[in-house]
Amino acid sequence: MSDYDGTRETRRTSSGIEVEPVYRGPDVPERVGEPGEPPFTRGIHKDMYRSRLWTMRQYAGFGTAAETNRRFHDLLAAGQTGLSVAFDLPTQMGLDSDAPLAAGEVGKVGVAIDSLDDMRKLFEGIPLGEVSTSMTINATAPILLLLYQLVGEEQGVPATELRGTVQNDILKEYVARGTYIYPPRPSMRLVTDLFAYAAKEIPQWNTISISGYHIREAGATAAEELAFTIANGIAYVRAAMEAGLDVDEFAPRLSFFWNAHNDLFEEVAKFRAARRMWARIMKDEVGAKNPRSWMMRFHTQTAGSTLTAQQPLNNVVRTAIQALAAVLGGTQSLHTNAYDEALGLPTEESAILALRTQQVIAYESGVTNTVDPLGGSYFVESLTDAIEEKAQALLDRIDAMGGAVAAIEEGWMQARIEESAYEAARRQTTGEMVVVGVNRFVTDSGSVPVLDVDPELERAQVERLRAWRESRDQAAVEKALAAVTETAAGTGNLLYPMRDALAAGATVGEVSDALRSIFGVHRPAR
Repeated sequence: MSDYDGTRETRRTSSGIEVEPVYRGPDVPERVGEPGEPPFTRGIHKDMYRSRLWTMRQYAGFGTAAETNRRFHDLLAAGQTGLSVAFDLPTQMGLDSDAPLAAGEVGKVGVAIDSLDDMRKLFEGIPLGEVSTSMTINATAPILLLLYQLVGEEQGVPATELRGTVQNDILKEYVARGTYIYPPRPSMRLVTDLFAYAAKEIPQWNTISISGYHIREAGATAAEELAFTIANGIAYVRAAMEAGLDVDEFAPRLSFFWNAHNDLFEEVAKFRAARRMWARIMKDEVGAKNPRSWMMRFHTQTAGSTLTAQQPLNNVVRTAIQALAAVLGGTQSLHTNAYDEALGLPTEESAILALRTQQVIAYESGVTNTVDPLGGSYFVESLTDAIEEKAQALLDRIDAMGGAVAAIEEGWMQARIEESAYEAARRQTTGEMVVVGVNRFVTDSGSVPVLDVDPELERAQVERLRAWRESRDQAAVEKALAAVTETAAGTGNLLYPMRDALAAGATVGEVSDALRSIFGVHRPAR
């Protein structure tokens, strides 16, 4: 550490790492590697943003497929370079819009997708062979990917040309988010079945986005986000290998999804440490031979949990700082939150401003002119080492418990996150952690426009769903769903009968129910 002997008060990051007032040469590791070369501390590409900017992928989805389609067209016209779809809770939970448990939630936090017809409307006029699409969906990820494939093929786009990412990270749902359906082990089968299916049928698709984002949103520290997410990633890799898949066949298509929080330097260090840790684990512990299997590619989203309903325009500044951290840390794609999201769904104006935030960073800030701009900083290099050390200690403990699935089933990860969330709330309540406009510099900020979802939306969506059911060949649907159930009871790849069922007209809820009949539903232990 530094030999500085000043008398300033102790400063710590959210992970409890002490930050020295000044850092000097002895604190810097001898080598951090070269950009584009293992262990990828300085980035996964040699030239990074000098040759290609990150994908600007604003998250959008609300109401009906037709309404969301209009927002997609507006964002693409404004310069967005990729699509990112938010689905409503019923779709995420495998419920059709007319299910009793879906009442009041249809189209509220994302777009309602019940059938192939909804997916057609969602991407109407958007050439799926030319855009990359990310879909934030987990328990029903195979279903939504198959619907996307069917729509692409209807457009004349071969599945081999479709590009994008499906989140498909079910483990973090048990830890932090809650939109699971089935117990962990059959859910892991669906994840690995998707890996195998995509490797054969949709080879350019990123088959999972292993997500630390929601773990951080639930209250984890940066070190916990890093450790728990990598532990989940290891679990997916091990499960796929146990299912007979070659690691060097599927690992290059794995991707990660990180949170960009408020502490700019800690976030940059987290991203750099994440790449280094994953490269070492995949090479030395898993035994992958292909350097692309060691490479961590990731999407980043700014921290929704930091947005405040008080003085909401302050969120513009928070988001800009968080987005800058993601870029300085070497992200491959980025979503910037809108300033009004603590109040409701983004308005068109706030969504465009969020996109403009990325564009200003990309084209006006100068940070894209060199690779890893903070690399070699005494502070950042020391912080990268420190956060890796904390994360590795947590990983070692998870490994001793039997891995991520065992740690989740025991409730250990969940308990750690709850403790960290409580500590952060305590510090905010006491004023130790300043939140501008909330516990300091509090003034009346007035009101901002809020997007309202039409209360008639749910009724109209249910009517479309019922018309869809009436128009299909019911006998063909029932036969196809029976094949899904039969395969679920056996060992075959589930995506093939699921694709046939969806093509025949089965709904998201019906396919999910076929799986529920065999797998059951998850009931948390605590």
